[in-house]
Amino acid sequence: MVSVSASVSSLWGFSFLLLPTSSITASTIFASKERSIVAAGKKKDKETIETAKLVARDKIPNPNSEIVQPNSLPPLVSALKTSAEQNAASFHFPGHNRGRAAPSSLVELIGLKPFLHDLPELPELDNLFSPEGPILEAQKQAAKLFGSSETWFLVGGTTCGIHAAIMATCSPGEYLILPRSSHISAISAMVLSGAIPKYIIPEYDCHWDIAGGVTLSEVEKAIRELQMEGQKIGAVFVTSPTYHGICSNVTDISKLCHSYGIPVIVDEAHGAHLGFHHKLPSSALQQGADLAVQSTHKVLSSLTQSSMLHMSGNIVDRERICRCLQTLQSTSPSYLLLASLDAARAQLSENPETIFNNAIDLAFETKNLIRNIPGISVLGTPGISSFPLIDPLRLTFGFWQLGLSGFEADEMLYRDHGVISELVGTRSISFSISLGTCRDHIQRLASGIKRISAASLSLQKIKEKVEHCGSSPFTDITMSLNPRESFFASKRKVAIGESLGRICGELICPYPPGIPVMVPGEIITKRALDYLLQVRNKGAIISGASDPLLSSIVICDI
Repeated sequence: MVSVSASVSSLWGFSFLLLPTSSITASTIFASKERSIVAAGKKKDKETIETAKLVARDKIPNPNSEIVQPNSLPPLVSALKTSAEQNAASFHFPGHNRGRAAPSSLVELIGLKPFLHDLPELPELDNLFSPEGPILEAQKQAAKLFGSSETWFLVGGTTCGIHAAIMATCSPGEYLILPRSSHISAISAMVLSGAIPKYIIPEYDCHWDIAGGVTLSEVEKAIRELQMEGQKIGAVFVTSPTYHGICSNVTDISKLCHSYGIPVIVDEAHGAHLGFHHKLPSSALQQGADLAVQSTHKVLSSLTQSSMLHMSGNIVDRERICRCLQTLQSTSPSYLLLASLDAARAQLSENPETIFNNAIDLAFETKNLIRNIPGISVLGTPGISSFPLIDPLRLTFGFWQLGLSGFEADEMLYRDHGVISELVGTRSISFSISLGTCRDHIQRLASGIKRISAASLSLQKIKEKVEHCGSSPFTDITMSLNPRESFFASKRKVAIGESLGRICGELICPYPPGIPVMVPGEIITKRALDYLLQVRNKGAIISGASDPLLSSIVICDI
């Protein structure tokens, strides 16, 4: 528990303890900044005074007060705090100069504190590409917590980590075995690396219109087929958990791949929390993966766009990973993002075995509240879905028995109940439970779904039940060009009716979740076109298409 003699300070939304022995407190620093800003900006009159007032009340409440914060500042957070407190004559970037020229509209929105700590790669803040100080220490502590041999902080999201992982393991012309339902970042990584895809078809539940995990038999089949053809395999890529929380058996897949000397990359964007509670599935590293890329900002509490890349074992060349990250990451990384990764790690380190107790209790409470609502299906219920292992913090509810698509139900939840979901599908909606989820929001969700059910059932003549698509849109794939070849090929736009049988020239996917239905280089099929038109008519946003209405499609003109 927090000592009465300690004071709590908030650093862009993270609460930390300031020891009473400190001669300079955060409030003193910020008050000093306020006075200097007001004094220097008399010409701005009321605007400057109001800005200073906003800074004074820039206290962001912690939505989950039960979470205990670290007793001392994490290394990178501490270095950033110390650097920001310097009384320096600053002649370096960024141009807002520690908030002195911060745009008033953004100051009104978030206050001055983020600007005060928005600093460049000053000597005391270390260098992301060759860390020797606080970044190195922060990454080492993260590696220890997550069980990796080495961890890299990412400011370009998990997309950047996936690019680096595939580029570090697959040379041009080598094959990458991956599920056809992989995230768009895996496709773009093959454009960058020159790797050739060997797609495997993931499990698919047509009742939910949801792609699931990858089976051991499918991976083994792909490896044997490529070996019989004399092809070299660079890596096997698995998404676990999926956006819906569906997990694959990474343990058996890793054992199989390692018997062939093949590294395993896991897109664990939605699983940074896995392995930290006995009711959660094991993490990818715990199951033997060589590389795991995690979106620390999803279920954990770092800032959006910040992620981590973890390595285990010695199959992958770490120097090659470093070179790839230097190629892909910004040379001007945001220290707010980097420090938030350090802070999220420290938050989790305090009570790694119990920190998710409340979130898991709320998740089970939500399921129990909603599973008994008439017309609502719950993903993971025996007999309702076929997926063996699902993250308990990802809840997916089906609405087709009420005659509603996921898009229709989601609009009603938002419009009538102020409930915002994480992922909307043709037949379901997914909700993420995290450290910040509170019981009031759970009750609003349950109440909203109950009212939707009652309103739909009261119509008596429930509209025809929402038809399912029958089969996966990925089952009849023919690749004519590899992703890199198709990326650089000449292209032209044709009417959708003329595109059938042609080579797709653009990456088209309903978003979210960002899983492509059409990939450049593949032959356009009737099944894929029908699926895209179906989900578009139900309200999905079509991402990647030059014509979002899908009246035309870009093809490779070869």
